[in-house]
Amino acid sequence: MIEALKDDTVINALGGRFKFTSLVQHRMRELMDGARPLVERNGRNDFEIAVAEIVDGLITYELSEDAGDDA
Repeated sequence: MIEALKDDTVINALGGRFKFTSLVQHRMRELMDGARPLVERNGRNDFEIAVAEIVDGLITYELSEDAGDDA
């Protein structure tokens, strides 16, 4: 288990587990599609890289202004 996930501080800062999980999933897909990691890989898998980037504040969750509008 990744040590940073034992404390809910990062998860709560993003707005909860759903947003955290969504952000991890989105970033993992980017990494699998060839995006460069923003931290050193050091033998870590894509999940660990995505979590490390989020914990370090390199990746954040942002909604567009029109995301909540009903069309």
